[in-house]
Amino acid sequence: MMEAFYRPLGGGRFASTPATAGPWSPGFQHGGPVSALIGRAFERHDPVPGTRVARVTVEILSPVPVAELDVNVRVVRPGKRIALLGGEITHEGRPVVRATAWRIMAAPAHLVPVVHGSAPPPLPDSPGPFGDWPGVHLDGYLSAMEWRLVRGAFGEPGPGTVWARPRIPLVAGEADTPLARTLTLADSASGIGSQLDLSKWMIINTDVTVALHRDPVGDWLCLDASLDASPGGSALCQGTLADRSGEFGRALQTLLVDEPPA
Repeated sequence: MMEAFYRPLGGGRFASTPATAGPWSPGFQHGGPVSALIGRAFERHDPVPGTRVARVTVEILSPVPVAELDVNVRVVRPGKRIALLGGEITHEGRPVVRATAWRIMAAPAHLVPVVHGSAPPPLPDSPGPFGDWPGVHLDGYLSAMEWRLVRGAFGEPGPGTVWARPRIPLVAGEADTPLARTLTLADSASGIGSQLDLSKWMIINTDVTVALHRDPVGDWLCLDASLDASPGGSALCQGTLADRSGEFGRALQTLLVDEPPA
């Protein structure tokens, strides 16, 4: 087990550790750590007291190598109550990820909560079966996360529900923020919630959007996900995010669906 997903090198540069590797190749990263890395940069960029990052959209331009990455963010639309941030992750000068985030003022403390999501299932006492997922790389991101499956299994068709938390921090020497923990998990929605047989179909998500009406509490987060797909169209994966207190946000992914290469 590595000490973290990334090691800071200074000046917005990070060394990716093998823990970032996704299920399809030890040489390319899972979208979770990548999303969290740029989310971390959004939180740290020119912070305004009393505001929070409420929505992050990450556009995956190409497979992200397990290598050194440069992270840069900027303010696109400044404002005291609402600001739009933009960011980019590059590898050897080539953009591999672009992202935006809305940073908005926190609602007044006396606002009466309005939440329509149902209570999440209890956190299982033991991990349970991981599922049969032949041919995938298990020694990167999948092993760096602790999983407690409630419904479904990775690599098996059907909606799924899972509790999860990182075993290691996002960046070495730092404690993860609630946003970082959420983004580290959210890109797994299409893995746990796919209703298509991954042995027969190639499914690639082009993006992930995470919108939070509040910040989560605690290490363990619950992701309930399902996928819709249409012939002549594409696929859409939707996930509900919750902590032990209840639902706090949503995840959305657009996916390519195609026959695997011969």
